[in-house]
Amino acid sequence: MGAEVEAAHFTREDRKQHRQKVRRGLDVLARMLTESRFDFERPMAGLEIELNLVDPAFEPALRNAEVLEAIADPEFQTELGRFNIEINVAPRRLADFGFSSFEQSVRASLNAADPKAEEVGASTVMIGILPTLRPEHVTAEATSENPRYSLLDRQILDSRGEDIEIVIDGVERLHVVTDTIMPEAACTSTQVHLQVSPDDFAGYWNAAQAIAGVQVAVGANSPFLFGKNLVAESRIPLFEQATDTRAEELKNQGVRPRVWFGERWITSIFDLFEENARYFGVLLPVSSEEDPVAVLESGGVPELSELKLHNGTVYRWNRPVYDTHDGAPHLRVENRVLPAGPTVVDTMANAAFFAGLVRALAGQDRPVWSQMSFAAAADNFAAGVRSGLDAEVYWPGVGQCTVTELVVRRLLPLAADGLRQWEVEESEITRLLGIVEQRCLTGRNGATWQVEQVARAEREGATRDEALHAMLARYTELMHSNEPAHTWEVA
Repeated sequence: MGAEVEAAHFTREDRKQHRQKVRRGLDVLARMLTESRFDFERPMAGLEIELNLVDPAFEPALRNAEVLEAIADPEFQTELGRFNIEINVAPRRLADFGFSSFEQSVRASLNAADPKAEEVGASTVMIGILPTLRPEHVTAEATSENPRYSLLDRQILDSRGEDIEIVIDGVERLHVVTDTIMPEAACTSTQVHLQVSPDDFAGYWNAAQAIAGVQVAVGANSPFLFGKNLVAESRIPLFEQATDTRAEELKNQGVRPRVWFGERWITSIFDLFEENARYFGVLLPVSSEEDPVAVLESGGVPELSELKLHNGTVYRWNRPVYDTHDGAPHLRVENRVLPAGPTVVDTMANAAFFAGLVRALAGQDRPVWSQMSFAAAADNFAAGVRSGLDAEVYWPGVGQCTVTELVVRRLLPLAADGLRQWEVEESEITRLLGIVEQRCLTGRNGATWQVEQVARAEREGATRDEALHAMLARYTELMHSNEPAHTWEVA
């Protein structure tokens, strides 16, 4: 979302001024890229994990304000739905046991937070979509108290001009109509941030796009939505549809969606920011007093707040990030394809697989994106979303193959090489990539375990609702064990 937003109404002049400042920010960013004014000597990685809140009956607990007050930890922040919170983990280097440091930090924060949350009748669950969530939980009344969320809701619905229709065809079919973007709150994600240099950014982003389908296939953890068994990672189509500003006619005209995979490989981070300004209307036209040209020419570092805020309302699965820290600007690739969970160690395995693989692919003499079409990457993404570990994908030099075979035979060795380039400890590489390998060999990740657990309960006579509640209870118990999901038994 970017900065706090307080305005309740925007005028035509607000929109005009904001558009001008976005374009001015683009000009300044172009100058900064040319002059190489960015911090990248000791690149950092960051992590955000969105969490669901449940009550003792494993129903959604719409109490995030009370939970955050009880936790009283600035690492935990509000999210769109009152049954969501987010933990922002302090960035660090991946070298010197960085992944172990991330893991210990997240586990310590969650272990400290849960007893405090329980005092107000809630506990946290790391899962891509809360299986016990129902349409009545995602009404406008369930929006978090922060006014920016209600404002974003109104702006998207006003842009669309009609209610939002969500249709997902999978194992079962879901069709709901809503007058709010709140179903998007059902999507709880893990976001991995990698700081990169301006010269390297395009390679990392292209690599991230090329592997997005593989990532979502091996990390899928969201098969159920509103009681329906849909696709392996139902969070993806839900997010795409719940925040769609386009009426049917605009879709038919080929207008681009705000939740966007993209349509081409890039040569610079500027390509993405420029596309955002060219293709997408402003949702939150809040303008600052900053003159970025004057700041730059005086030797300062501009915040580019308008450019950042607009960028935060274009939901690319791999998002470009411009930010500043301690007076220095930097660039990041924000990887947004992964669901939350199932465990902290699974989350670290997903992050390690991503970080290692993009590092290796970005440095190849003949990069993968020069050998495959962008459309093939988009097709792989759709296949991974739909079929998870059963997906078939295309890869240069291999052709069409199962995602599990591709990962085990080709991509895990590459990821290991990339992690060594990040100076990750060998023991961490073996442990974390071994989890990804075992998912592929056993055919079990969070999504398959959830489906199998519910199917077994239904065979034994439980209703779907009973099966989902029982599955979530067992899931939560196993989540706290921090044993990776491929080891979980169906019982």
